Amino acid sequence: MPRNSPPAMNIASKTGLLLFTGNSHPDLARLVASRLGLELAPCSVRNDENAETKVDIDCSVRGQDVFIIQTGSKEVNTSIMELLIMMYACKTSCAESIVAVIPYLPYSKQSKMRKRGSIPAKLLASLLCKAGMTHLITMDLHAKEIQGFFDVPVDNLRASPFLLQYIQEQIPDYRNAVIVAKNPGSARRAQSLAERLRLGLAVIHGETKEAESDAIDGRHSPPPVVAQNTGLEWPSGRYWSADIGIGVPMLTAKEKPPINVVGDVGGRIAIIVDDIIDDVETFVACASMLKDRGAYKIYAMATHGLLSSDAPRLLEESTIDEIVVTNSVSHEVQKLQCHKIKTVDISVLISEAIRHFQHKHCQEEHQDGEEDEDVEEENHHECRWLQVPQMAGGIGKRLRKITVNDEPLSDAEDDR
Repeated sequence: MPRNSPPAMNIASKTGLLLFTGNSHPDLARLVASRLGLELAPCSVRNDENAETKVDIDCSVRGQDVFIIQTGSKEVNTSIMELLIMMYACKTSCAESIVAVIPYLPYSKQSKMRKRGSIPAKLLASLLCKAGMTHLITMDLHAKEIQGFFDVPVDNLRASPFLLQYIQEQIPDYRNAVIVAKNPGSARRAQSLAERLRLGLAVIHGETKEAESDAIDGRHSPPPVVAQNTGLEWPSGRYWSADIGIGVPMLTAKEKPPINVVGDVGGRIAIIVDDIIDDVETFVACASMLKDRGAYKIYAMATHGLLSSDAPRLLEESTIDEIVVTNSVSHEVQKLQCHKIKTVDISVLISEAIRHFQHKHCQEEHQDGEEDEDVEEENHHECRWLQVPQMAGGIGKRLRKITVNDEPLSDAEDDR
């Protein structure tokens, strides 16, 4: 380092901030640490031969504010266990606060009751809070209602400003574009993006396959038993009731409309937006339909690019010209298989969130310290007042008055 260069900022020595990371996305953690002027705290996270996760915190965290960066990855369950054990290790080592930085929250798509299943997102929230998490920083939750699953404060950051900037700077003639929602469920997100860019909006409506909610899952079994008091027997052995009001009516099967595009995309740039790109079959089908309707260039844009299984190959062979995702999830391997994938860096957003959180926390501690000093000073004055009434006669009153005014008692008054 040159002699005249300013020393690197060290937040840890001034504010007690420690930044840890697991094995899910170390590149993002290093970018965040670099923007904060920090070095990642030493920590060893590994798997034994029996696949159990072991964590060794190689520094003292007593009284420190700990930030752990761990996002969803391909080995999602391993990432979750690493995060839980790291937080629990810091909790048992008397850390002041434990903030989990999870850009992509795993199991966020399973936030509703499906069939006879459960709500895994709620289970994950309970595990994180139980392990010692005191605050959560995440990004673009699949459903905002997930914040209610946690018993701690949740900061749900938004990546839309970075995506908007990419559209304005990297897409030529973006004024001729139209924002496309691949289903009515993502129409609100697409509408928000279209209003900020002042562009048109198109929605793809309809289904190409049977919805998951319509699959036969046995919820209506066994069949409802009809009253057996009329003596009228069906050929199958069941009884028929003359009272039409008795019995449970069966639900009518849904009829899916043919897939269609609501909006004009002819001769325009189509930008398909969503929060997660994982199962790319719907994106590929939407892109094919938009191409048939006259869109001359197609972009797919999302915050979290999971791109599981053979998604890179399908995207490479599709009519989509470019896939834009953030680095909330590591996808370096997928980029080698699909050259259409472009990455937007959001490390500056996470680093600023950490910086603001720590600054506010330091201010609160400083205010608490000033309040404690004021209370001690008031208690000291009260003690001086409480000692005076025990003295008898007028001399006690004079002492009380002089003590309050902080004036020394003269020898003449003592003689009196």
